[in-house]
Order: sequence, then C-alpha cells, then structure tokens
Amino acid sequence: MQTARLLGLPRVDEGDRSRELDVAVRVVQMACSLCQRVQSGLVGRHREQITSKDDDSPVTVADWGVQAVVSWLLSECFGNENASIVAEEDAYTLSRKDATTLLESVIGVVNECLSEAPKYGLEGPSKPLGAQEILDAIHNCNSSGGSKGKFWVLDPVDGTLGFVRGDQYAIALALIVDGEVVLGVLGCPNYPMRKEWLNYHQRYYRLMTMLSPPAHGSWHKGCVMYARKGSGVAWMQPLVHDFAEFDWQSSSRIIRVSSITDPAFATFCEPVEKANSSHSFTAGLAHSVGLRKQPLRVYSMVKYAAIARGDAEIFMKFARAGYKEKIWDHAAGLVIIQEAGGVVTDARGCPLDFSKGLYLEGLDRGIIACSGPLLHEKIIKAVDASWDSSNL
Repeated sequence: MQTARLLGLPRVDEGDRSRELDVAVRVVQMACSLCQRVQSGLVGRHREQITSKDDDSPVTVADWGVQAVVSWLLSECFGNENASIVAEEDAYTLSRKDATTLLESVIGVVNECLSEAPKYGLEGPSKPLGAQEILDAIHNCNSSGGSKGKFWVLDPVDGTLGFVRGDQYAIALALIVDGEVVLGVLGCPNYPMRKEWLNYHQRYYRLMTMLSPPAHGSWHKGCVMYARKGSGVAWMQPLVHDFAEFDWQSSSRIIRVSSITDPAFATFCEPVEKANSSHSFTAGLAHSVGLRKQPLRVYSMVKYAAIARGDAEIFMKFARAGYKEKIWDHAAGLVIIQEAGGVVTDARGCPLDFSKGLYLEGLDRGIIACSGPLLHEKIIKAVDASWDSSNL
C-alpha cells in the first residue's frame, strides 16, 4: 500500500525513514481522534470503560483501542515482518468471559477509528474487524525488543491517570533499529498552544479558551510532534481530521528548545504522582541549582513535549528503588527533544540504552532532560553532590 504525500519534510534518499515517519504521524493522528472520543465519554460517564491491571494502575478502552488500531495499520502498511511492536497492553483482560461489555466497547471504537483511515491517507479494512481480529492485533504487539533488528515501540495512552481525569496524556510511537531510536511521534490531544495554561486542569483551560479564543487560522489545543534521528529538526502540527484538506505549509511548524540558560528563569517538569518520582529530591536539586519557579507537574510524556517546544527547560525523574523504567515511556520523547536541540541522559550523564529489551537496563539514578548542555551539566553536578543523602 502506498501512502499519500510526505509530511512536508525534505525529500532525500529512500533510506531516510521518511515513509515510516509519514505513516507513523498519520497513525498517531488517528489514535488521537480515537482517544478524544473516548475521553469525552469517560469524564463523568461510562466509567465501565475503565478497569485496573494487576498493579492497580488504570487501563481503558482507549489503551486497547489505540494498540489495536496502530498494530493493524502498521502491519497493513509494512507487512508483519516489518511491524514488530513492543507495547504496554496485552489482550488477557479482554479475553476473559466476564469482559464481554468491555470488549464490545473496544470493538466499537476500533472500527469507528479505522473507518476514517482514508481521511488520513491510509487504507482501512474492507469490512469491520471482528473480536478475534482485534484481540490478535493487540496480542501481536509482543516483541521483546533488543539490540538487533527493527521494531516499533508504542505507549497507546501514556498517562492513563491523566486521561481518565480529563487532563494531559500522550500517544507515543517510536521506531528502534539495532538499539537506536530513529524516529518518534508524540500525540498530545490536550496540549494547549499557550504554555501558561499547562499549569491548569482542563476544566479551567476550557473556560479560559472561551474567554480568550484563538486567533483566526491558528489552533488552541492539541498537536502531534515528530522527529527523525539525525535530521536536526523537530516538527509540530495540529490535530488533523482530514489530511486532504490540511495545509502543510501554513500549519506545520518547526519547534526548538528554549534558549534560557539561567536557572532562575528556567521551568522544570516532574511527574504528578509521587509514587513515580521523588518530589522531595527534585525540590532539593532545584534549590541547589537556583531554580526559582514552582515545578510543572504534568501527566505523561507531555513533559518531553514541553521541553521540545520550549515551554520548559528541565525534566527530572528519580524513581524509588526497584522501579524499572520502560522503553515506551521515553523513546519517542527522547528523539524529539534531541532533534529540537535538547539533551536527554540518565543522571550520570550517560545516554539512555534502548537495546536491552523492555526496560532501560543500566539506568543510573534517574532521567534528566534539558533544553541545552549548560543546564544539563548543572543538574548532573547537583545530583552527584547530593545523591548519597537522597535515600533513593
């Protein structure tokens, strides 16, 4: 199957991953549309579409729906041999006898989404997918990753807790070849175009957009960011509902990290949930390097998006002992920040290693992403100076 025109990116030789990036952006755009429909139903209604995993973390119809859609489309576009996928969800819960209603909801959102594939320049199924086909698509995302070969990495709904609360979340898709992240796409359906609104819950944000509507020809919320390794550029585009009517020249934008180097004016991000990161340790680091602003606590890989777009300068995450970082929580965001001009390493200053399977094995202390090397060096030195007293 041939996809429609390329994303307005420079046309270079066939080995540059342009077609894979083109398909990935379109697929993530479709996934954003699916998530928006599901989220609008979850806020205050349809709570039966939310369940819990064995670790008590939430999972929704959107998680399974996006995974099924992405898996099916990548397989159709590239063939099963080139659509190996590492993804967060499995089909076990949906396969249970007591999950009939949940499975029916997933079937509905998947087929509704795939029916719109032609609007995105992709080819959908000739008839609606059945239950087993959808379960198979979810189950086929069973790659274990590694240092050899090519595989996709998907987090269908990164920040599910934010998603069910009507707040920030992201759809993250990346391609890894021989252990290196070569392209990444982040769909951020609730990302506000005015960065100061990132601090507020969506209910407040909706009120503010009514009081101060976007200018004609602009968009006020929701975007997809993407980058290809080695290109030296990262892009952002609005959510698109019909690619045939989309004006690439006026709507797609190049994004760059912030030029701020003085910690006094820098904004730092950290996870919302204390279980995922030590707020007290990051607060101590912030004080020691002279960060004066209150931390921006945002769900999901939207934190990576904020740094790539220049809305924040630093992301710090220091997990509790025993926690293992998954590759799908970082792959797409890493390449987008790097191509936008930023730096992402572990807290020792070493590159993140995506070649060891499902986890970032060998991760030293935590993860630090910065808009540039000067801020990054200051954070690394502060970690070295205070780590022994961190109790992490």
